[in-house]
Amino acid sequence: MEEKNIYLIKDLSRLSGLSVYTIKYYLKLGLIKEISRSQETNFRYFDDSTVEGLKKIIALRHEKVSIKKIQHILSEREAL
Repeated sequence: MEEKNIYLIKDLSRLSGLSVYTIKYYLKLGLIKEISRSQETNFRYFDDSTVEGLKKIIALRHEKVSIKKIQHILSEREAL
């Protein structure tokens, strides 16, 4: 059985180099999604697919792709 890595927002920030604020903004826009949320602490949990998604977003932003265009690109990928 494959073991999954689970991350908090602060872990995503450390791994991606993005601020916690930026990650929360991407969440709000729907660019990334949490896999679950703790009922006790309200912490959001993420997995490796979120880290990969952030890497794609970062690469697109380095290419000067707008957030609106990234939203469109990601929504097209989800539709496949």
